[in-house]
Amino acid sequence: MKPQIAELLSAAVSVLKEQNVLPADLEPRIQVDNTRDKAHGDLATNLAMMLAKPAGKNPRELAQLVVDALPESSLVEKTEIAGPGFINFYLSDESTSSLVKAVLDQKNDYGRSDVGQGKKVQVEFVSANPTGPLHIGHGRGAAVGDCLCRLLEATGWDVTREFYYNDAGQQINNLALSVQARCKGLTPDDPSWPEDGYRGEYIIDLAESFMRGDTVSSEDQSFTGTKDAEDLEGIRHFAVAYLRNEQDLDLKAFGVDFDVYFLESSLYTEGKVEEAVQTLIKNGYTYEDGGALWLRTTDFGDDKDRVMRKTDGGYTYFVPDVAYHLNKWQRGFTRVINEQGADHHSTITRVRAGLQALKAGIPEGWPGYVLHQMVTVMRGGEEVKISKRAGSYVTLRDLIDEVGRDATRYFLAARKADGQLTFDIDLARSQSSDNPVYYVQYAHARVCSIFRKLAEAGQSWDAETGLAALGALTLETEKEMMVKVGRFPEVVRRAADASEPHQIANFLRELAGDFHTWYNSEKTLVDDADLRNARLALAESVRQVLHNGLYLLGVSAPEEM
Repeated sequence: MKPQIAELLSAAVSVLKEQNVLPADLEPRIQVDNTRDKAHGDLATNLAMMLAKPAGKNPRELAQLVVDALPESSLVEKTEIAGPGFINFYLSDESTSSLVKAVLDQKNDYGRSDVGQGKKVQVEFVSANPTGPLHIGHGRGAAVGDCLCRLLEATGWDVTREFYYNDAGQQINNLALSVQARCKGLTPDDPSWPEDGYRGEYIIDLAESFMRGDTVSSEDQSFTGTKDAEDLEGIRHFAVAYLRNEQDLDLKAFGVDFDVYFLESSLYTEGKVEEAVQTLIKNGYTYEDGGALWLRTTDFGDDKDRVMRKTDGGYTYFVPDVAYHLNKWQRGFTRVINEQGADHHSTITRVRAGLQALKAGIPEGWPGYVLHQMVTVMRGGEEVKISKRAGSYVTLRDLIDEVGRDATRYFLAARKADGQLTFDIDLARSQSSDNPVYYVQYAHARVCSIFRKLAEAGQSWDAETGLAALGALTLETEKEMMVKVGRFPEVVRRAADASEPHQIANFLRELAGDFHTWYNSEKTLVDDADLRNARLALAESVRQVLHNGLYLLGVSAPEEM
């Protein structure tokens, strides 16, 4: 109801301009918020306090003038002036009923909007180098990134999901040497095992597959093992394809897909890195010192200048990042969001500095970033640190196998990304109100069970009869639930704008809690037909919002539990 109340306030401002109470050229930003205490109404605005100075009036006096100038509306039962000049709105029964009608009319589209107006946005997330199974940190990035994409799509953006990875560097060399050692029958305790080699059991599986001559294919490449333990280059290509396929399987099990897979090596083979470096040199933002090439990142707010090209001729890791993001800009992505681990924090300033130094018309503060913190996995009150398959960390597949996709996705997305997360396996597996995903899904299933019981009793219901009877709902808890389902579109827009999927999880848990309380205290299938139909309409609106919200989190909405 916020937009409708804002329109009423805008009309009141126009009246006050005509009366010369407010300056004719004043264009105030009208903000309508939810009240913290229901005793103070449903919605409130501080408009009178904002306009008191230009009007030359006391805020409470101006608030009364605003209220007097408000157009008549069936949406508002009454208004009150509170405190230093807040205007509180109490919504009418008709307005709250209209919220339920909107849900039942729009169904799966309820909560969606065209805020993005079809504009392009690219979200880069996961972006794991193919050196082993996806770990739980990658899982958090996958959950947050995919939920963010769903939110952006729900608010009208044209979203491209992108996965960027290094298929060449030193980590890949270490991987190839580790697989080669296994191909030759060596084990990690052998003195000749690579110093920085990988030790997980997946290296054994990989080596055996290569020596069998298997063909492995991922979303973006394919390779056949040559069965030659001396073929290090073949092993490298095979290992990358093999582990990219493993990552694809993990991501599919997690319900995550990508539109674009971008190879870091392509930036070198296509000359993009060298082109970016030459542009930076030409623009005068580099200098030589100690045999290295430096970028003047301090010109753009960094605390010190950064090495671009080391004394051995190799580029530091942020240089291809600059070239990669220039490529994103050239592909037409005027909005880009990178979802990455908190360890990337130090690269943000220098990547942005490099992009500004290119003088390519890229705005300051581009690209945007969402950084997630570490995840601690607990079982039986103790931290779980290793996976037999990976050798040194908990994998995403471990959690999916333990608690299922729904719980894994919900838990990883339900906490603000910049906060550390404790993933309690025992809690995620429990069927209790303490488990948030179970609690929300159970609310959805409960509504479905009501309609099954209705059918079993030989009774029928449709949205039209339910909406016509909404006047029978007189309980305050019922009105509060109607208002809450009406807030869902705003929550979706706010979560998308702030890149915070956890706002959806928080909202769903609150709505589920309200429904469970109401369900446990009030009978739905009562004898009174009007009351029964009205309560069924309310329950269906709750179910629909839960369904739509769970979709945005990539979590199923079961009909039975």
